[in-house]
Amino acid sequence: MPREITVFGALMPTLMLVLIVAFIVQIGIDWLMSHLHLYRYVWHPGLFRVALFFCIFSSCGLLLHAV
Repeated sequence: MPREITVFGALMPTLMLVLIVAFIVQIGIDWLMSHLHLYRYVWHPGLFRVALFFCIFSSCGLLLHAV
């Protein structure tokens, strides 16, 4: 797996793209959980959102760089 990719002539680390993808996935999961009213079962929704983002980001990054 390449460490950097070229975007419009600028080198970007691949983890930057993983960060963007994880953010989009987290927005989708957050929207789904709020529409299903699942945040009423969570003690601290803000902390849960941050932890969910880091879980998604780290798992995608590990999957990407482990291959």
